[in-house]
Formats: sequence, C-alpha cells, structure tokens
Amino acid sequence: MPSSVSYLPVPPNREPDFDDDFARGLSSHRWVASYLPQWTTPERARARYEIVPAGVQLRIESDQPDWRPEDAPLRVSNLQTGVYSGPVGSPFGTHRHRADLKVRTRIPQQLLFAPSRGRVDITVSASPDVNCMVAAWLVGTEHRSPAESGEICVFEIDADAIGETTVARAGVKAHHDPNLTTDMAEVILPFDASSPHTWTAIWGEGETVVGCEGRTVRRLAQAPDYPLFLMIDLFEIGPRGGSYPKTATIHRVRAWQ
Repeated sequence: MPSSVSYLPVPPNREPDFDDDFARGLSSHRWVASYLPQWTTPERARARYEIVPAGVQLRIESDQPDWRPEDAPLRVSNLQTGVYSGPVGSPFGTHRHRADLKVRTRIPQQLLFAPSRGRVDITVSASPDVNCMVAAWLVGTEHRSPAESGEICVFEIDADAIGETTVARAGVKAHHDPNLTTDMAEVILPFDASSPHTWTAIWGEGETVVGCEGRTVRRLAQAPDYPLFLMIDLFEIGPRGGSYPKTATIHRVRAWQ
C-alpha cells in the first residue's frame, strides 16, 4: 500500500451488530456453512471446516467433491450469512454469477445478516496452499429483485500472490445491477497475507471504501443500496495437488449496520 493512502475511520463507538470470533463454535444463527447451495447439491456445497483456537479454519480436503460438475475442477468451503433460493429449475437465487445457473436444490430462505449499508471488519489468514484462493464478498441477496445482485469484493487473494508482499484484488462487481459498474483492481499489501490481518469494507450513500490494516486501498464512487450477504470462501481452483488439507483461517468478523 503506498504511503499516500489515507487511514480508515475508526469503527463506530458502540457494540457491533455482528461480532464472532468463533470461540463458541460455528453458530447456525449467524452462518450458513455451504457455498451457494441452491445451485448444486448439499454434499457438493457443504463447507469443510474445523474450530481451532485462532478461529474457524476453512479446509479443502483430498476427498472433497467439485462444487458443480459443470465447474470442475473447483472445490470450495464457504461461510455465508444467509441464502435465498427460487424454485427448482428457476434462475432465481443469490449470486447468479453464471448465465447457465438453475436452482438444483431448493433451500429455505435465511436472512441471518444482510445489511444494506455499514461497515464490516474481517480478520483472516490467507491460504498459501497450491491452487488456492481466499476471498470475502458482500453480495446482493436478490430475494427482493434479481437486479439487487451487485457485489463488494472486499478481497481475493491467490496463493501464488502471497510472499513478503501480497497482491490482492478488491472493488465492485455489477453482475446484473444496471446501476453499478464493475471496477476491480489489484492492490499491493506490504506483508505476507498468510499471517493474520484485517480487511474493512465501508459502504453507503453512493460510496464504497475498502481498506486493509487500517489504510484505504480502494475508494469507489458507487455502492449497492440493498441487502447484502457476507461470504467468506476458500477455493481450490484447478487439478488436485499438493498436501491436504489446504486451509485458511477466519479469526474474527465484526460488523455495524
């Protein structure tokens, strides 16, 4: 991060609306431990994870199936703060990131945490394991309208971009929202992102700010203005290889609406 970037504002002077360090395990009142389960089958979507002293460790295991056969090779363990699904066979559901997606498994709607504006702080250790990517997104729930589909990409970090400095991607993706414009960019972090570090997204009133370790890395003059689910993911993209399990750790998530 260049020395000229600005500091982020301090968090609100009140208790967070959402605060989880996973010390009591993974709460079903806060998290759906499944990656976009409506587009696939329960076993393919199910997250592999372990509660560890540092938080929750997302895992990719050697026997883990591909998320969808159509997307192979792709395996993922994900936590998300809700889910929306239309009827089986329909194109309606959260995060329609491919044109050919149809609901394969009807999932009861869960709006566990879906702010329309606010601040989210995510402390994470990224995965240095071969072919892995760790990411955090705020995605439109789409439960009111298919157009409410925009995404704030808080970060995407590829394993091969981690070293003494780390390259990450951050920004906004429009998807099917005609009021947004996709604007993604690489940012350079002056540290090894496999160590614990904190990302921040602040959005509302037509502006999105993404920061890392207290400094602004992206400022965009646009923001989704509808409910968003938080998704935190560990992907293995490509053929199986290397040592298993492959892991990334979520240490803490705090959010203010």
